[in-house]
Amino acid sequence: MPAMTPSSGWRMIPMDMNMPMLPGLEGAVPSVGAFLPGVGIDLGTIPLARPSAIVKLQRGDTLDLSVSMVRRSIDGTEMLMFGYNGQYPGPLLDAVEGSTVVVRVRNEIQMPTTIHWHGVRLKNQFDGVPGLTQAPIEPGEDFIYEVKVPDAGMFWYHPHVREDVQQDLGLYGNLLVRSPDPEYFGPVHREEILVVDDLLMDGEGLLPWGKESSTHALMGRFGNVMLVNGQTDHQMKTKIGEVIRFYITNVANSRTFNITFGDNRIKLVASDIGRYEREQWTPSVVIAPGERYVVDVQFDKPGETVIANTIQAINHFRGEFYPHVDTLSRVMVSSQINEEDLSDSFELLRENQEMISEIENLERHFNEAPDYELETLVRVKNVPTPIVISMESDTLYVPPMEWNDAMPMMNWLSTGKEVTWILKDKTSGLENGDIHWEFERGDIVKIRIFNSPDSFHPMNHPIHLHGQRFLVLKRDDIKNQNLVWKDTAILPVGSTMDLLVEMSNPGEWMFHCHIAEHLHAGMSFNFTVREY
Repeated sequence: MPAMTPSSGWRMIPMDMNMPMLPGLEGAVPSVGAFLPGVGIDLGTIPLARPSAIVKLQRGDTLDLSVSMVRRSIDGTEMLMFGYNGQYPGPLLDAVEGSTVVVRVRNEIQMPTTIHWHGVRLKNQFDGVPGLTQAPIEPGEDFIYEVKVPDAGMFWYHPHVREDVQQDLGLYGNLLVRSPDPEYFGPVHREEILVVDDLLMDGEGLLPWGKESSTHALMGRFGNVMLVNGQTDHQMKTKIGEVIRFYITNVANSRTFNITFGDNRIKLVASDIGRYEREQWTPSVVIAPGERYVVDVQFDKPGETVIANTIQAINHFRGEFYPHVDTLSRVMVSSQINEEDLSDSFELLRENQEMISEIENLERHFNEAPDYELETLVRVKNVPTPIVISMESDTLYVPPMEWNDAMPMMNWLSTGKEVTWILKDKTSGLENGDIHWEFERGDIVKIRIFNSPDSFHPMNHPIHLHGQRFLVLKRDDIKNQNLVWKDTAILPVGSTMDLLVEMSNPGEWMFHCHIAEHLHAGMSFNFTVREY
């Protein structure tokens, strides 16, 4: 393990004093080079980033989207980041279900890039996976995407080239696809977008990323600065009794959020690709990287309400949990009353008959044996001895969900050179890129995934399938009583999850973990859906 030197480009990561550095790791740095964008560039020559704008797209519209360097000031530190059309987040694209829009992308950064239209069941050649569906967009080049949106829902777009770096630096934006049905959702006073993220920073700015390979390969790159819509001080104003619909997207590299809205009730109405069978009350919104949720909240008390990430953090070495709250947004609720009272409609939990009918048509598959079984594992090599000794200690506790980075030094020093995350086909024994499943369009496929706790450091995984949609039928043999179409779902350590996948979209597609560092440490494979 190389040592920190002035020329290495590495700076010591921020450390929680409750989690002291392991003896023998003093001065150690990752085994890869350090990367920061725009080294040597005068920040004054880079345009200041602008807040996200709404772009309403009609059928057949063409949007020009640039990928460029931008200047940001976060926590009082000015730094160079990336942006779509110079904005943070990228423009909110507002389209109508069933339409097709054309997006012409120009790459103006010093790295190859692509755009993946996360959750959209579009044509395969526009899915944005380098080496599978397209060549990377090199610096100075263009690529034209035809984005057909067959489903209503909240989707998002981001790179699929070193997204551990590019996405973390600000390359993400939402695509809101609206149903033409005016009764699709219940009435609200207004809508708000919440894009939640985190950044890893110290007093000098952004901590470098790995150049040749990702750092933080064990747990993913957790940040210590929380962002909502790219802001550290997100605020809102509302009136007493106002009902607000929140579209929430988690674009973080690794962090799963548990979002609360003070004492206000939360009505869960939709997720990745449409509405639930039935609206339901929920105490909080657990949202993993890549997921989206739609909730309605009524603010019924004047004063300040804090939208927060409310978790039970863990100290691995002591095996102790402790409560931790991150403020995400502050909502000032005035005593002024809305002219339109939506209390009655807010109290109503609506049923989605269209979704219920779709589920009834698929129920014959629910109790079938799985067509495929996967197991998640991790394999390490050449890890520093102090880390190995620590991980093998009887005092180390591994929880089902990692809400925080409870071993920051070990996580930082673990790169894609030392860590391989694995999706293993339990029948064939094949792993990651050696797996290649083949299906026909129209197949209904049941996939069982077991997150094994018996490995070096097991970790929860948000599982994402490109180009298709699925139902989460069961977790740990407990039947899901309220189904919704998903493209990403979290799998805790030690848990088993049954997915029912509708193979509706032909092409070559990816199946992977959406923790960016796990993806770049090998945790993916491709599958084919053929036409009849």
